[in-house]
Amino acid sequence: MRILLADDEKELTEALSVILTYNKYSVDTVYDGQDAYDYASAGEYDAIILDVMMPKMDGFEVLRCLRSDGNTTPILMLTAKSQLQDKVEGLNSGADDYLPKPFETEELLARVRAMTRRGKAAYVPDLLTFGDLSLNKVTFELSCGKNSIRLANKEFQMMELMMSNPSIVISTERFMDRIWGYDTDSEINVVWAYISYLRKKLTTLGSKVELTALRGRGYVLEYKNE
Repeated sequence: MRILLADDEKELTEALSVILTYNKYSVDTVYDGQDAYDYASAGEYDAIILDVMMPKMDGFEVLRCLRSDGNTTPILMLTAKSQLQDKVEGLNSGADDYLPKPFETEELLARVRAMTRRGKAAYVPDLLTFGDLSLNKVTFELSCGKNSIRLANKEFQMMELMMSNPSIVISTERFMDRIWGYDTDSEINVVWAYISYLRKKLTTLGSKVELTALRGRGYVLEYKNE
């Protein structure tokens, strides 16, 4: 899952980013309200963690603008403010949850998990299937018949994206934005490298699913069951 984390306390933001990444989330971080609004409007996020007290736009304003735009991404308000009226304002403006600082990281993670479950329009299974492949979203195991292999974090995220969108071409730019984030220092050829890793694993599994490159367009999973 991909999360946008917006907080002007850089040390806290960096620490939370490390914790979320360790827990298998892909994280984009920003430090002011304007960037938070711009990233949230342009990106595909599963959840947004939004601080209230930020420069340029405060969290409440960002929240109201996003909801006014029709953005339904689950949002957790994260703030030092704990007064009842602040909680009410946030929830009435469209926030899904509200967590005052200081907090325990276990509680933050639990609230993010609960919020994203509530935010899904429909049940999303823990097991994705395509052709002769299955991908376990809990164990990160990619399986074909009796063979299975555990994917690394970004390998899993790429395969999850493709198996959630079967037979749809995924562009290199979408992989970069979705998995590495807008502000990554990675070069775009990192996508090709991970595609190569996944192809080798499909071969190892003996799968008839192929990861096909379409010049100038991107990559697509195809099931060759001849």
